Amino acid sequence: MHRLFTELEPSITVTEQNLADRVRYILRSNIFDGAELERLRREAVPSSNENATTGGAVPQVAEQPAHVDAAENTPVVADSNDDGTFTQELEIEHMRSTLEEAIMETRSTPLENRPRLPRIALSKRNRAVVRALNPMLVTYLEASRDLCETDSILFGAALAVCRIIGAKLSTVGRTTGQSNAIPAWRTRIEERIAKARALIGRLICFRSGNTRPRIVRTVRMAFAGTNVSLSQPDIMQKLTKRIDDLKQRIAAWGKRIRRYTERSTRYNQNRLPE
Repeated sequence: MHRLFTELEPSITVTEQNLADRVRYILRSNIFDGAELERLRREAVPSSNENATTGGAVPQVAEQPAHVDAAENTPVVADSNDDGTFTQELEIEHMRSTLEEAIMETRSTPLENRPRLPRIALSKRNRAVVRALNPMLVTYLEASRDLCETDSILFGAALAVCRIIGAKLSTVGRTTGQSNAIPAWRTRIEERIAKARALIGRLICFRSGNTRPRIVRTVRMAFAGTNVSLSQPDIMQKLTKRIDDLKQRIAAWGKRIRRYTERSTRYNQNRLPE
């Protein structure tokens, strides 16, 4: 493509990367429809042959401004007058641009924020898209420096396939879907822990000599249903025993929450590629 462009416009200096960027911009923004691209192709191909014979003729589309001129001449990627070949070249260029964008996006996205890839049908069209993208991966894989970069390339290729065939992708990350919803049982346990800690504080205050009516009422509620009276001589020992019992319950409840958190974290990490 760069060679043909230099033959058409020898006075314009443009790099291969810049030319490829212009092609991707045209394909993404749909500046020209199919009929307009076909007309430009028919105008560009004869002008290329004329330049080869006369050595200096200026193509008709060169009368446009510089930025439009370079964009309009990009369809000369076609090496044949066949309409099917020209359309196929545009599709391949679109696939290449989609692949490059997907790989760049994947490299800058954390693992936990990558979208979940759906299952795609094994249709002829989908297999054709995969076969067309496989040769494009060779350049990226040869330049890969480590396993993480290889993983980004392969995931970006899978993401590009989904975008090309129009498969629906989840907008949320891998671990941000249901993880924000706190289970009801965990909420109940956290409320029990909060009430138990408040009760421990009141019991410690009473053991320290605080006999305010609110404290005394709370202590009586803590021993409700038992034969414990606040006037008994061993009330301090029973207070200590009750406090230790509440602390053990809090530890058991907290351990249950920690087990659930560790299991959930381990499950989400196992779903991510290494």
